[in-house]
Amino acid sequence: MSDQSPDAQTEQKTSRTVLDTILDGALHEMNRERSGLLLSGLSAGLDIGFGPLMMAVVLTLSPAGFGDLTTELLLASVYSIGFMFVILGRSELFTEHTTLAVIPVLDGQASLRDLGRLWGLVYVGNVVGGLLFTLLVILLMPELGVVTPSAFETIALKLVSHDLPWLFVGGVFAGWLMGLLAWLITAAQETTSRLILVLIVTGTIGLLHLPHSIAGNVEVLFGLFMSPAITAIDYVGFLVLATVGNAFGGAVFVALLKYGHVVRGAS
Repeated sequence: MSDQSPDAQTEQKTSRTVLDTILDGALHEMNRERSGLLLSGLSAGLDIGFGPLMMAVVLTLSPAGFGDLTTELLLASVYSIGFMFVILGRSELFTEHTTLAVIPVLDGQASLRDLGRLWGLVYVGNVVGGLLFTLLVILLMPELGVVTPSAFETIALKLVSHDLPWLFVGGVFAGWLMGLLAWLITAAQETTSRLILVLIVTGTIGLLHLPHSIAGNVEVLFGLFMSPAITAIDYVGFLVLATVGNAFGGAVFVALLKYGHVVRGAS
């Protein structure tokens, strides 16, 4: 006879179900054709750019700037728009479900080579998609009339003006939050609940100005193309450290710990 309470058994079963769902999803993605993964990553890289674009619009139209509570909350809210498009649209984002693809490796159902293939294809698609989005907006910007180059510069400087250790540690927290978001969305049953989760978690990343490698790729690219204050070295330094931090945060603080506590609890 089990010595666990019915509530504990229900919670454990729910956690196991979430883990199994993530395992199945990750294995499915690992077995997809290269072109499918690349196109999904490209779509996500394009779609996520709407968040940084809307941030620049808000900064352009707002009389206040960073540091004003109302403006910061509004910026965090519009930052989440791109994530809503990507996550609810089921495109592949490097820092969301792909970080939890570590779980099949931990479970012995996939190899590190499989994980590297998935990460590499999705990441390249995300970065290229972000670049294409940036170039399209630059072409359209003069006719939009609602955003200025200085707004893009301000947003980019908010990310690249920190020292290198901060970029890595901040990236760890951003990856941690995105991995947690993937876990929570898998557990959620309704679209409305998932929408709220995306708003809360990615809004937190935006409010804290944490370096997200894919959304931040667009933010810093805008600054690189539109401001002499942002250099190619700034861009590369940001992208490398944010990417490593994101992968570490999602893989260790979510995939490894969640897998460990569910498997040990179920044994």
